[in-house]
Amino acid sequence: MSTERTWKVGPLAEASGLTVRTLHHWDGIGLLSPSRRTAAGHREYTERDVVRLYQVLALRRLGLGLESIAVCLDVGVDPVRLIGEHLASVESSLAALETLRQRLTRVRDELAAERVPGTAGLFGVLRAIGGVGPDGERVLRRHLDPDQLRALGDHASALGPAAHYLLEVEWPELYRRAEELRSAGVDPADSRVRRLVRRMDELSALFTGGDAALSGAVRAAWRADPAALAATPDAPADAWRDLAGYLDRARALADRTPGDRTPGDRTPGDHR
Repeated sequence: MSTERTWKVGPLAEASGLTVRTLHHWDGIGLLSPSRRTAAGHREYTERDVVRLYQVLALRRLGLGLESIAVCLDVGVDPVRLIGEHLASVESSLAALETLRQRLTRVRDELAAERVPGTAGLFGVLRAIGGVGPDGERVLRRHLDPDQLRALGDHASALGPAAHYLLEVEWPELYRRAEELRSAGVDPADSRVRRLVRRMDELSALFTGGDAALSGAVRAAWRADPAALAATPDAPADAWRDLAGYLDRARALADRTPGDRTPGDRTPGDHR
């Protein structure tokens, strides 16, 4: 005689926090069925069924639909691996949030001290526009003349303390979101990508004053050396080129879709 523990539907529903109706539904669609019958013909869940139940619950918490869960379990996809991947994603998000928290703290402290970025903030401006690596200053000085460098500093100063928020928080976040969309295979014509590009262009206009020559010089600098001038300095140069090309395609598509932008959305420095 088998000594394996079994559960009728009522006790299992109570133990798992589900309803009897839910378990009956899952049985009906073949997601989770009691695999044992008693001598009297009553159906009971075995320990193996309970293991599958908790796998179903774990995968459902990841946002998978019941049909997808059934496919995963039936073809032998390891739930532990799926949950491990989700955990890694959550930990990555937490790391990004911690970086954002540090930036917000720094911006708050700058605003509380009423500090205004001056010339020292110039390369912060360019870090936001394209990202300044260790050799960024050298690259910029090859493409911008002293008057243009001073102009960038002046525009940053004119924005006052708000420049810190734009540079340290909003601009890096825009690039992060754009890279997430690109990595996920979202079409550059997608409205989410166009909105990001539009806001990037608005910020670019703030820091260049709408000066087409200045904006063009900055873009020439990061195109010449994307490893030194990258939106994500830790990323390989080809990753930055991929992101830059993705954003350029979104702009080009927006140009061919007049209804997507208002006439004032385009900045003079964006003409290529």
